[in-house]
Amino acid sequence: MPRKLIFATLLLLAASLAFGHPEDELCVPGEDGMDPALCAALAEMNSAEGPLSQDDYVPILDESGEERDFLSTAGLYVKIGIGHILPDGADHILFVLAIFLASVRTKALIWQISAFTVAHTVTLGLAASGFITPSPSVVEPLIAFTIAFVAIENLVFKDMTRWRPVVVFGFGLIHGLGFAGFFGELGLPPGQFWSALIGFNIGVEIGQLSVILVAAVLGVILRRALNDPYGQLRYRTYVVRPLSLLIGLTGLWWGVTRLLA
Repeated sequence: MPRKLIFATLLLLAASLAFGHPEDELCVPGEDGMDPALCAALAEMNSAEGPLSQDDYVPILDESGEERDFLSTAGLYVKIGIGHILPDGADHILFVLAIFLASVRTKALIWQISAFTVAHTVTLGLAASGFITPSPSVVEPLIAFTIAFVAIENLVFKDMTRWRPVVVFGFGLIHGLGFAGFFGELGLPPGQFWSALIGFNIGVEIGQLSVILVAAVLGVILRRALNDPYGQLRYRTYVVRPLSLLIGLTGLWWGVTRLLA
């Protein structure tokens, strides 16, 4: 039973990876029956070519036709930030999962997630403010290769390395540029910039923490099923290594295809 449960988990993850970029197949200009707002959101997520209906996706005014206040705008962009991770941020989800798989101990996980959060917050703010101007053609392949690197490191080292938080921090800077690329395309007027940026960043964090929470619950279930509470033996053999291999190959594939695009 434990092995069947693990293989079922692997199969579900593989299926989700196969459709990690639904906008490539679904968001087609002029397609009958497609909602413009949905199409714009799909087109924006994860290295798509661009929005098809920007005004529908990010309204500047509220329902009464007046300009949104700080809290209203922030609340709107919290939702947008969550949506950028769940369900359409497949590359960011895989990176967070790769971090999680390497962290058997809670303290190690907290260090890595904290480093990642601080780093992508810094570059998101700098890029969104216009201090740096990252090129999507460079950032998007780099994001994919960061996924592959962390996953491969999980295969090579049994325990988390001392330098892993530093590596995660550096990669978080790159992921922040990816967030900024999406955020920058929203075309906000200056009066709504900071409220939108704060709300968007909070939404991204909620999305990432949701991924960690679900992964943690599944991890506990799998460890108990495998009778490996510390995750050092069967859990690593049947869960950590296969999933890390799958994530690593996916990251490499995305990196190469984005470079060639």
